[in-house]
Formats: sequence, structure tokens, C-alpha cells
Amino acid sequence: MNVKEILNNLETKHPGEKEYLQAVQEVLESIQTIYNENPQYEAAKIIERLVEPDRILTFRVSWVDDEGEVHVNLGYRVQFNNAIGPYKGGIRLHPSVNLSILKFLGFEQIFKNALTTLPLGGGKGGSDFNPKGKSDAEIMRFCQAFMLELWRVIGPSSDVPAGDIGTGGREIGFLYGMYKKLQFENTGVFTGKGLNWGGSLIRPEATGFGGTYFTKEMLEINNDKFKGKVVTVSGFGNVSWGVALKVTELGGKVVTISGPDGYIYDEKGLDAEKIEYLLELRASNNDVVAPYAEEFPEAKFIAGKKPWEVACDIAMPCAIQNELNGEDAEQLIANGVKYVAEVSNMGCTPEAIDAFQQQKIPYAPGKAVNAGGVAVSGLEMSQNAMKLNWTAEEVDAKLLQIMSSIHVACLKYGTQDDGYINYVKGANIAGFIKVADAMLDLGIV
Repeated sequence: MNVKEILNNLETKHPGEKEYLQAVQEVLESIQTIYNENPQYEAAKIIERLVEPDRILTFRVSWVDDEGEVHVNLGYRVQFNNAIGPYKGGIRLHPSVNLSILKFLGFEQIFKNALTTLPLGGGKGGSDFNPKGKSDAEIMRFCQAFMLELWRVIGPSSDVPAGDIGTGGREIGFLYGMYKKLQFENTGVFTGKGLNWGGSLIRPEATGFGGTYFTKEMLEINNDKFKGKVVTVSGFGNVSWGVALKVTELGGKVVTISGPDGYIYDEKGLDAEKIEYLLELRASNNDVVAPYAEEFPEAKFIAGKKPWEVACDIAMPCAIQNELNGEDAEQLIANGVKYVAEVSNMGCTPEAIDAFQQQKIPYAPGKAVNAGGVAVSGLEMSQNAMKLNWTAEEVDAKLLQIMSSIHVACLKYGTQDDGYINYVKGANIAGFIKVADAMLDLGIV
């Protein structure tokens, strides 16, 4: 496999899709050696088949606001690879959504889902619709219009969407309500559903809890623990909330959250009341964190900046792709960061990753760290299929086991001769081997 040649060909075919090309490059560079050692992969053109989605659905979404004005958005569903199970991946509603971002997310999802040990393929979808400032009625009308196009290509055994940025419990409810009406059956095709209509306990917390469990494994392999550690977190949605809950429970102190407007520095750390307030902050649908400092005056709001300038022991990006760049990484290193766990999808730029690895700072990528969300989505699918509900303790125990197994897989393929664990390489190789071997078994399809 010639990584440069493959990337050049992809760039020619898909010009300007920088996020997608970045995600592909990271995986190809990680798996190059093992790929070349297994000629059966080359003979079946596994890479050439893996880097292109099975199919992409693009559609117009027309909806009417509360004043009667008509709006038109673009909707997408990228069904990337279903070698080991039905396509599985969230619906992102955000003005930044484009095909490159959804292809990168869908590509990452292939390997993330493979790492969970559950039979799930990779996919992603979304729209450039902006939920910010919209009424419940407007959100409902958009979701119903979106589902009128999507419902034909999803199903419990074919493609199971979920939530993502801009798509929470309210949106999942509206989307699933329309799907159920159109399909005329109750199949549980969405995950992240409400608890009283098929949802799973621990699902809202799952990505944050899972990310914290993975980080706990990183600490323990270094004879370390969360107790007494200062943790910086970005974002303020479900992922950050779940991280704050679990880190605090394990004795760590979360001192930051962030939004598009800047970040909050709370030196005392987020306690139970403050963590509960995060839910209220998110529910306001204003996408800002400044009100936190008004609610808790001992905290500081720093406008227009990122939380990576704050000294910490552990940095946990929880917001969006490429949110932590090379300069941020250098600042964290200068301030003595000891661990970096990427809870957002591709939250660190290649320059940031290089900086952490050159300093031998344990760094783990999102496809391993944030797999807890889709893992519990898979558990939700299992509960729906069996027509039962597990207790929160049962789901949490299964989540902990899955995150521990992902960490073991990273150690297997990522431990270097000098003892440093290259989690990027470990995660990519473990996920790739499972998917590639399944593709070989299934023939050229």
C-alpha cells in the first residue's frame, strides 16, 4: 500500500474534503505495515473499498417556521461500511455540516464501532440546519421533513441512526415519531430514545462515562488514578456533562467547560449543583457558556479563548473536530499535562497529536475513547430486540467491560518497544483487522 498515492487519488476525486482526507490519512499511516504484511488485503483491494462509502444519500429538507416563512436545508446520510453489522452513527444538526465532515465521521465510526466488540457498521448523517434559537414546533417540523426523506433507507437491521451535536432527546423523539408513523411499526430503529419509549438507562451519560472509564484505564496502566487530578474539559453538552459526573465521582476535579463564546474556569471544580446546571445550560438552546459565571460568580468567563491554556493533569476535549491544535498542545505540554484523552471525534489536529507523542505523553484518540456512546446504543438495540430493559447498574457494568476491552486491544497493537503506548496505532489496527477480515469473508460485494 502506498499511502501517498492513495491519498492523492482521493484528493483528486474528492477535492476540498479536508476532514475526510485527514481521517483517512491517520488510519492508513497507522495500518500501513500490517496491511503490507498481509497480501490478501491488497488482493481484495480492501483499502480502496474501505475508504469509499457504500452509498451517500443527499436530499432537500423544506420546512416552515413559526412565521410561515419557508426554509430549505440539505440533508445527508452516509452509509459507509456494514461488513460487521447494520450502519450505525448519529445525526448531526449544525450549520457547519457538509459532506466532508459527515464522511470523516462515518469513516471514524467504522473503526470505533468495530472496537466496541458489538456487530455494528459505520455511518453518519445530518443537516446544515441550525437548532439554535428555534422553537419546539420549528424543530418538530424540520425533523418531520428530514425523516420524510430518510425513512426509506433506515431500519433496525440495516441502518440505525442516533443523536449527535444538535440532536438530543427532543430531536430523536420527533424523528422517531415520524419514522414510526411512516413505517407503521415500532422497531426501535433510533437509539438515544426516551426512557418511556424504548430508551436505555445510562445512554445520555454513556459517551462521557465511557471516555472517563477509558482514561481511568490509561491512568491505571501507569500506576495512577483520577483522585486529586485537575481535569480540563471542552464543550458543555451531554459528553462534557457525563465526563464531569464520572470524573468527579472518581475523585478528579473538572475546572473548565467551553462553548463557541469562550470558556469557563472554575478553580473550585464542578460539584453536583454545577454539573446539574450544565443540563439547564444546554436545554436553553443558546449554545453559550457565559451564563455559568452569572449563576456561579466564583467562576471566571474568558471570552473567545479555549480551555487548553489552563494548567491541568488531564485534558479531555469533548466538543468538536480539530478543536485542539498544535499551539494548544504546546501550551498544555508547557503547563505539565500528563494525559490527553480525546472524547470528541478527531478532536486533536495531526500537529497536536505529534506534539503529545513526541513528548511521550499518553494520548488516546476519539475512536477509542468516545466509543462508549455507540456501545450503549448497541446495548439499547439489544434491549429493544429482546423487549426488555436492563437496570442502570447492568448497563454501566457492560459499558465498563467494553471500554476495558477496547483499552486491551489498543495495548495489543499499540505498545512500542520502548514501552510507550501508541493508542492511535493500536485503535486503528484493532478496528481495521476486524473489519478487513469480515470483508474478506464476505467476498467482493
